[in-house]
Amino acid sequence: MVQDHAELLSEDELVLIHALQLRPRASWAELGHALGVDPVTAARRWQRLRARDEAWVGISPGPKLFDHLCAAYLHIDCTAGRTGSVAQELAEHPHMLTIERAAGAHQILATVATRDLAAMSRYTLDILPALPHITGVHSRLITHMFTEGGDWRIDALAPGQRTRLAAPPAAPTPPRDRTRVTDADRALLGLLARDGRATHAALAAALGVSAATVKRRMDELTRLGLLRFRCDFARPLGGWPVAVTFWATAPAVDLRRIGHALVALPQTRNCAAVSGTHNLALQASLHSVADVLRFETQLATDHPELRITERAVTLRHDKLLGRVLDPLGRSLAVVAPDVWSDPAR
Repeated sequence: MVQDHAELLSEDELVLIHALQLRPRASWAELGHALGVDPVTAARRWQRLRARDEAWVGISPGPKLFDHLCAAYLHIDCTAGRTGSVAQELAEHPHMLTIERAAGAHQILATVATRDLAAMSRYTLDILPALPHITGVHSRLITHMFTEGGDWRIDALAPGQRTRLAAPPAAPTPPRDRTRVTDADRALLGLLARDGRATHAALAAALGVSAATVKRRMDELTRLGLLRFRCDFARPLGGWPVAVTFWATAPAVDLRRIGHALVALPQTRNCAAVSGTHNLALQASLHSVADVLRFETQLATDHPELRITERAVTLRHDKLLGRVLDPLGRSLAVVAPDVWSDPAR
């Protein structure tokens, strides 16, 4: 039975989460050294967070993956009183990466991805509108992703701790760029979506291959920019209960400059160029509803040429990159993203 209340995350827990955001697969020895605690203590703190379903490590799209997929933001209208049941059904779809119920004209905001534009067309034009209690589907294709949620960081570590957790230099890209995601890769990614800190040996046993094979392909997918790891947590319990989406229009010649400037803001969770009436989508994580106006005012001051025409505050996150969430943002289940599968249901 899901509890409707919980204690806020402690400062020590937030520090550990920030460390894992920087180095999701670092050893407990490395993490303990950076945090100034015994490795066993760091591991126990993490196990307590996981046992309460309040934090987890999973996978995140690498920066080059969007070059090989079709992604979109969807506004989905529902029959009155059926939004919750629709969101629950959609959460089972592997193409539905993130599902939010937002205040405003549209009842569900979803982030989806498919293997190509043809699959996106089938999914949004034929499959979703035919589902019970869905009365409208409005798509905004992502034409360029400036940043996505895996880049977002909380601010809990001291500067020295961040320095000690700096990622080692990236290895050069393999001379043979095997960028096609295979069926074996999909099986591997499905396991990592459930536990991004799973050992090579555990993954190898589940897949029936050697640990060396698993490590080699994980390293390759990472170097190719197709895979990253991310640490997520129950944001309402960590002090970030408010998520807001801004739809804006920028002059085409300034869009890239503004997009790259927006991703440098600590509040920014996602920022993308999109099709449709607006050409920019910005999603931010904030501490309070009052911060929405303050943040929008900052945007207007810093970028007077950017015209924000719509904003929607998320009332509830039902799914976050494959994790089905409870009202407090804790993980209830995992529906591993598989955007390469046929969306026909």
